[in-house]
Amino acid sequence: MAKIKSIVNEAQQIRLATELINLDARLQVLESETTLSRERLLKLYKELKFKSPPKGMLPFSTDWFMTWQPNIHSSLFMNIYQTLIKTSDLEDIDAIIRAYRMYLEQIGHLGMSEVLSVTRAWRLVKFFDAGMLTMTGCKCCTGQFVVHTYDLVEDYVCGLCHMPSRAGKTRMTTGVFINSEVLEA
Repeated sequence: MAKIKSIVNEAQQIRLATELINLDARLQVLESETTLSRERLLKLYKELKFKSPPKGMLPFSTDWFMTWQPNIHSSLFMNIYQTLIKTSDLEDIDAIIRAYRMYLEQIGHLGMSEVLSVTRAWRLVKFFDAGMLTMTGCKCCTGQFVVHTYDLVEDYVCGLCHMPSRAGKTRMTTGVFINSEVLEA
């Protein structure tokens, strides 16, 4: 018995792929989150972006999320994402998209540039789902921050309360100093 194609389901998959492409998601994310074929995704990507999708492997290390600036941005995103998951009936990928848009909105209001791509945000959620990363509270500001699951975090102090000596010294990191209350869920 052949599986009946649903036009409504296909339209939803195209909508989802379109949203992810417009946020610059990598092809691997699209393949993982939609039921569309690779060929259809490539055509859709080229139609929307007028170029082929970038090639290469997805980020695979949790260590990137632990460095100073990425940790602050990742923590902001995860606080938003976890709040959406707890307070709505959104599917995971829809919550990622919505949380990522809210993250972009927040850093835009703060005059900062994007550090976390939607692909890294998606990967971050996958690391949380796999139990590789978790959140912990800073003992100074009580904000919730991304940490390795098995790190000793009893006296954890975040990168905002205890900034590295070179933090904010480059042109790219100006405007990164944000009030830690933004990171609280």
